[in-house]
Amino acid sequence: MFFVVVFVSLAIFVQDALSQSQKSFLWKVQSKTSTAYVLGSLHLATKDIYPLHQKIENAFEQSDSLVVEANVNDIKKIDIQKLMERAIYPDNDTLEKHISSETLESLKKETGELGIPFELLNKQKPWFLAMTLVSLESIKLGLDPNLGIDQYFLSKAEGKKKILELESMDYQISLLSGFSDKEQELFLIYTLKDLHIMEQEVNQLIQAWTSGDTKSMESLLTRSVSEDKRLSTIFEKLIFERNRRMVSKIEDFLQTKGTYFVIVGAGHLVGDQGVIELLKGKGYLIEQL
Repeated sequence: MFFVVVFVSLAIFVQDALSQSQKSFLWKVQSKTSTAYVLGSLHLATKDIYPLHQKIENAFEQSDSLVVEANVNDIKKIDIQKLMERAIYPDNDTLEKHISSETLESLKKETGELGIPFELLNKQKPWFLAMTLVSLESIKLGLDPNLGIDQYFLSKAEGKKKILELESMDYQISLLSGFSDKEQELFLIYTLKDLHIMEQEVNQLIQAWTSGDTKSMESLLTRSVSEDKRLSTIFEKLIFERNRRMVSKIEDFLQTKGTYFVIVGAGHLVGDQGVIELLKGKGYLIEQL
């Protein structure tokens, strides 16, 4: 489920999980001068997720600034031509020249089940195609990026709070497009496998997120890499390296006198190398709300 969750952290409202005593995927991180509320992000959702738990809304209201991985509303920062160069093969080059015949057959079978002619996808590079397939499956499940938590708080913060980024769209695109052909094919292979169990595991992810169950969330997120150690290099680049970069940025905020509401993918917050444990290791006072 790892690759699905990297791009589409899923959430649906579960009524009985929203009690005041219930832990959530929200942490309060304090330094001597500053506070950062760190929320696990759900990038796609349905309208049933709202209203959010009051403790999340309160943390946002108490904050001076909203911090996101990348401000998806700032479209002018995205260089569409550069994106296409990184996502689409040029001239006569095609996907089938860069993946094995076995992967190609699996892909054709999957796209056939989705009702999409393979020819329409044959110019996409594996990393971009993986995102395309996950997006299509998400739509089938009724999930909408416009209802995601990032989007919700970006809309609320517009004109009222300072909006800051931990990364940027360009950084994230560069990271994904910078994988080797071999890594991109592995990425695509496991995305194809995850598509078949996506709906089944979404319910488990929902339960883990709504109850603040970090152990269950970690288990779901690391399943793919535990099954195939070849994925460890991809996991290191997509998760662990980014975790360390995010912690460095959050530490910069904690050295100020402001209060920050930080939203990152839920997968970045769990595990020994997750953002929360890394911040604990640096001596900050941390409480899961």
